[in-house]
Amino acid sequence: MNDEELQKMVERISLEVFQIPFKHQAYFNSRLRTTGGRYLLSSHNIEVNELYYKERGLKEIEGIIKHELCHYHLHLGGKGYKHRDRDFKELLAKVGAPRFCTPLSSEKAKRKKFHYYECTKCRQLYARVRKVDISRYICGKCKGKLKKIEKDIDSK
Repeated sequence: MNDEELQKMVERISLEVFQIPFKHQAYFNSRLRTTGGRYLLSSHNIEVNELYYKERGLKEIEGIIKHELCHYHLHLGGKGYKHRDRDFKELLAKVGAPRFCTPLSSEKAKRKKFHYYECTKCRQLYARVRKVDISRYICGKCKGKLKKIEKDIDSK
């Protein structure tokens, strides 16, 4: 898919779902990293993360476009277009647009891994990015010994 096909897709979704034409530009932005797309307030253009199309496919792109069109139509209509606004939340639910996009698997790999430790005495949990030398350090709460535990929870 290229920028022209994306533009046509955004125009089609805008007419079918919102019954309002999309009169600005929609294009892929390969520099987006932490978001699926964004609506630009100053130019009213919509940028879409190209990685989402490559990794997640057309269905995910349609959801991102619906989400960004909610921002677009509410902003131009003078209503609450921000994520926290009631108008925005209601329109998202009405058109079936996702509030957040699915995280990319390439972004999951960049998450920090945590090391988890537990006090053997008081059961206090510690999550640390760096490894802790348990022969040198003790619990700050009760002065008990620490032991490394395995947990599957990692940061976002």
